[in-house]
Amino acid sequence: MREQAGFRMGPFELMDLTGLDVSHPVMESIYNQFYQEPRYRPSPITAIRAVGGLIGRKAGAGFYAYADGQKQVPAAAAVPAARPSSVWVSHASERGHAMVTKLLGALGVTPEGGNQPSADALIIVTPLGLDATTSALQQGLDPARTVAIDTLLPFEATKRRTLMTTPATSAAARDAAHGLFASDGVPVTLIRDSAGFVAQRVLCCIINIASDIAQQRIATPADIDLAVNLGLGYPKGPLALGDAVGPQLVLETLRNMEALTGDMRYRPSPWLWRRAGLGLSLLAEEQ
Repeated sequence: MREQAGFRMGPFELMDLTGLDVSHPVMESIYNQFYQEPRYRPSPITAIRAVGGLIGRKAGAGFYAYADGQKQVPAAAAVPAARPSSVWVSHASERGHAMVTKLLGALGVTPEGGNQPSADALIIVTPLGLDATTSALQQGLDPARTVAIDTLLPFEATKRRTLMTTPATSAAARDAAHGLFASDGVPVTLIRDSAGFVAQRVLCCIINIASDIAQQRIATPADIDLAVNLGLGYPKGPLALGDAVGPQLVLETLRNMEALTGDMRYRPSPWLWRRAGLGLSLLAEEQ
């Protein structure tokens, strides 16, 4: 979230700073005050860690270990030397295809043409809200050679790239993708299969919650963004962030996550889907 989305702290750093002895009860309180609204549902992980005393920096251990108050960060894995013999980029999203093709060109790679990959090509998919497995199955691609890359945010605006594998992705394909996309010195994070990567899921949920706060008229759109800017130090207020990403892309991501997981946490707010459909800013109030 820091290097890909531009946040000052990631969520685990933030919870370690505030302490789960504070954060978890607050999350449970908000959840119950809104009558178990799924968008506010806390994770069982925070309850377990709080009971176990892993509450954060003040205890010397949380999601991170601490020595003399300093966060201990594990060393990054070495970038593999492997490179793919050829690369094919999915056309399922023309936006994603164009973004990855441009990036590959900057890395000195010309992807294969055609509607299907060759027998040995590394297959790159660009899902929004879906996982790599679903992308491979829906498109009839070989999951052993399929790797997903997060394209919600422009590559030029990020300092890190995120890749995601299917459970069937071979180590050779994984390492070749890692080596390729890190070959210009930009760090790469590899994650296991997940609906909506990490940044997609976190950002779109933040934008959606802010949209629903506006929908309920708890605060004006401008005041919501101002409060978040002043109180949390986000790079943009959540509604302005939604405009920057694109309301249509946020909506697509949320709908895909909801369909894939069946979790009502991801259901789009009317404020979001109405403005996305009408081509309006998420800051636009009704006249």
